[in-house]
Amino acid sequence: MSSFLAPLIEVLLAVIDLFKWCLIASIVMSWLIAFNVVNTRNRAVYMIGDVLNRITEPALRPLRRIIPNTGPLDLSPIALFFILWLIQSYLGILLVRGLG
Repeated sequence: MSSFLAPLIEVLLAVIDLFKWCLIASIVMSWLIAFNVVNTRNRAVYMIGDVLNRITEPALRPLRRIIPNTGPLDLSPIALFFILWLIQSYLGILLVRGLG
């Protein structure tokens, strides 16, 4: 059973890592747009921002409903990083215990 689950868990860990990088890129992109460093009228900037928003927003939206509004500071990405870290930790424990 563990020989079947080990590659699946490793793929899930890689997908979570990739999602975390997309979340970081989305945060940086929102800062660049907010401080007028990049212009969303540029088609490439708009497309990159739209893709990052479509990838990360479904995971952030439920957290934004739960976490109170703190004004300009959005705490939902921090909470999502913590949740993803917990999931990765539990999957790592499952991977080690399942193979041992």
